[in-house]
Amino acid sequence: MEMLTPRQIVAELDKYIIGQDKAKRAVAVALRNRYRRSKLPADLAEDVTPKNIILKGPTGVGKTELARRIAKLVKAPFVKVEATKYTEVGYVGRDVESMIRDLVETSIRLVKDEKFEKVKSQAENVANTKIRDIIYAKAKMTKSEEPENYRDVLLQEIAEHKHDDEIIEMEVVDAPKAIEIIPGNQDSGITEMLSGFMPKRKRIRKISVKQARNIIVDEESSKLIDMDAVQEEGMRRAEQEGIIFIDEIDKIAMSRGNNSGADVSREGVQRDILPFVEGCTVSTKYGIIKTDYILFIAAGAFHVSNIEDLIPELQGRFPVRVELDNLTSKEFYKILSQPKNAITKQQIELLKVDNINLSFDDEALQQIADIAEMENESNENIGARRLYTIMEALLEEVSFDAGESHPMVDVKVTKQFVLKVLGNTIKNYDMSKYIM
Repeated sequence: MEMLTPRQIVAELDKYIIGQDKAKRAVAVALRNRYRRSKLPADLAEDVTPKNIILKGPTGVGKTELARRIAKLVKAPFVKVEATKYTEVGYVGRDVESMIRDLVETSIRLVKDEKFEKVKSQAENVANTKIRDIIYAKAKMTKSEEPENYRDVLLQEIAEHKHDDEIIEMEVVDAPKAIEIIPGNQDSGITEMLSGFMPKRKRIRKISVKQARNIIVDEESSKLIDMDAVQEEGMRRAEQEGIIFIDEIDKIAMSRGNNSGADVSREGVQRDILPFVEGCTVSTKYGIIKTDYILFIAAGAFHVSNIEDLIPELQGRFPVRVELDNLTSKEFYKILSQPKNAITKQQIELLKVDNINLSFDDEALQQIADIAEMENESNENIGARRLYTIMEALLEEVSFDAGESHPMVDVKVTKQFVLKVLGNTIKNYDMSKYIM
């Protein structure tokens, strides 16, 4: 884990998420506490558990993005689950333990990718040599016909990706087909176990050099790394650094004074989740994992229910509570202009593919922000997602006509452009077909 201070963590989050300073500070402190715990003596560290966080706020204000960004920031294993999925067990739902198993799988894949990256250049050298031999054999030249240094030149060209589109024949292993034993249950591990015992069949396939390189690199990388060490490190990271984001937790809160069957079911899901948040052991196909040190971040809109409607035991396991603010025109303007992955920057790059040089002026961005605030106030508040609906409506005609002309065409989105296209929006324009 990188040694970032809380202030540095907040600064990194500011690059992608606008506002929500209280929530950023809360998660930054939670992450820093993990680093602090790692520096404690083992006997003391064992008693220090994460302070789980519950985020309260309407949809589209950045709850999920906040959790996902902090996980990416510190390269921590991260999974997002929806609390409502666990109300459907027996039909198409999943057992609660699956969130822990998913975290372990994610963690091991994360470690595996890191190890692969370290041996990638070595594996690519082997792949290029094997592909060189295949192409050389395909040429069927005698030694007298072979140009001087032909093999060396060919190897260099393959390494420079000059033969990527060439089709070659290569023996590849067929991936075994998954066997579904129990309908709807994908977490028992039976499928993976049976797949491991199935014989690996090989067959000759015609594929491009680029595809062949990817296949060989994967095979060679697997030979160069110690998978037992990968699994061991993956389990450790899941246990010590894992983050589980439980979304829609308000949907399993009980309505006050109501003991209907639906509420009893919701309470049952809360009690199923409770042991994992409190700390327990879970059996996975890689071994036993303790959940005591996993950071849980729960989130919900809590329009109908309150955090206090959760069972007391579960409330007690989320000591840090943060209420996220509604987004206003000011935040919408910043969301359109500041983040690295701003929707305006995405649209500019997308349309550039079809020779459209798109640009936005400040007045246009402010007008879009004003419309977004007004729409959220007059209709359902969907937060920053409203910007997607507006942007799709605004650029629908431009996107449809793009690609018809080959020379680069300049399209500048001004305030007048926005008012012309979205003029009816200000008069209670119906944008329901664009709502995500």
